[in-house]
Amino acid sequence: MRFDPKQWQLGQPYAPLGTLYAAALMRENDYKVSLFDTMFVSNPEEVVPAIANCTPDFFVVYDDGFNYLTKMCLTNMREAAFSMCKIAKSEGCTVIVSSSDSTDRYAEYLAEGADFVIIGEAEHTLLELTGCIEKGLTDYSAIMGLAYVKNNEIVKTPGRPVLKDLDSLPLPAWDLVDVEAYREMWLKNAGYFSMNMSTTRGCPFKCNWCAKPIYGNRYNSRSPGNVVTEIKLLKERYNMDHIWFCDDIFGLKPGWVIEFAQLLQKEDITIRFKIQSRADLLVQEDTVKALALAGCENVWIGAESGSQQILDAMDKGITVEQIREATRLMKENGIKPSFFIQFGYPGELKDDIGLTINMINELLPFEIGISVSYPLPGTTFYEKVKAELKKKTNWTDSDEMALMFSNTFAPTYYKQLHKYVHQNYHKHLAKNSLVKLMKDPFGGNIKSLRKALSVFYHTPATLIEGIKLRKLEEA
Repeated sequence: MRFDPKQWQLGQPYAPLGTLYAAALMRENDYKVSLFDTMFVSNPEEVVPAIANCTPDFFVVYDDGFNYLTKMCLTNMREAAFSMCKIAKSEGCTVIVSSSDSTDRYAEYLAEGADFVIIGEAEHTLLELTGCIEKGLTDYSAIMGLAYVKNNEIVKTPGRPVLKDLDSLPLPAWDLVDVEAYREMWLKNAGYFSMNMSTTRGCPFKCNWCAKPIYGNRYNSRSPGNVVTEIKLLKERYNMDHIWFCDDIFGLKPGWVIEFAQLLQKEDITIRFKIQSRADLLVQEDTVKALALAGCENVWIGAESGSQQILDAMDKGITVEQIREATRLMKENGIKPSFFIQFGYPGELKDDIGLTINMINELLPFEIGISVSYPLPGTTFYEKVKAELKKKTNWTDSDEMALMFSNTFAPTYYKQLHKYVHQNYHKHLAKNSLVKLMKDPFGGNIKSLRKALSVFYHTPATLIEGIKLRKLEEA
């Protein structure tokens, strides 16, 4: 996390959930497993004493496939993985790597010290591979979802079908994690403690800029009962305050959310949580009401753009009107809607950008996350722009936000647009708070008063950022 200054400053870390699933399955099959959690370390070399202490046969660099940032592999993270591969190799370990990035770039990882790269969903491939090696076998061609070097040639086996019965997996090995380190940082930076859970894998939708290197287009779901069992366990063991359900899409299966809410009520479990979903899945009032009943506080949706033309170009499969309706329903039911916004998609013009800004100003989501279009390998979008990527294909850290291909405006414009839209958004939030305060001067608190008064900061700040933006626009 220290290698990504934006995330380190935010200070809201989530444990490597994908790794914990793999660890639990390996342990269930009689392997002795230890975890070197890289979340809080300062450099890859800190793994050296951990390897010396454990003397492992297998060293597995296992990325958290449930964290959307791992799809946008940052060069800082890739280089750290390369370093750990080399360190473990020098200590005599068999080195295995599983990640979104290594699935796309397996040849590079094999060249940097990995003996094997697992392609796609990894738990059962890892189990089968280690079992094969322990038996002394050297032919791995029958193991699906694998890349390795044989006779100086890279061998890539056929892909492994994704796991359909997610309830068959053991619950994540949370006892391997220093949970208190996570709790301490969360309490310091957010005032509450959140833990991550996954209820699904995969996404059936076809947004042409979204890569799915691990779980693919198939959507598989745990049962509501299995999820509630894990929630009870986490509450009893760790007394967390909040859950991030880190699925690409939460509760897509018909009736799942309603059954989940009913089970929580039956078990008398009170939780607070946030999810990721889609606007078109949140225009049914019974679904939104069930989410609110279950304890959902915040929903992040990929609104992406206020221009229908851009949404259609992305193959997003939603309408601007659905974004409006979903936002209305969530607010009416006490859920905070938050928007992922994407600027710089090919063909986006000034008018399209204006429509997006107007949508944000009109709907006033709880939070916004702004990015520029990022080409992910394996996507239609990547194929469109890859000739322009040249040497730069990744950001160094998540705050770099560089546009890596030619578009309507220069990359510096989109950097400034990011600053302007954030200031403009906060100005409109402050104006909205001021209007409420004027209608009911005694109905707020100190926090709402501060928010309302911040209009006197955000208004001139927005003006300044707007002037800078117009200069870049004209350049």
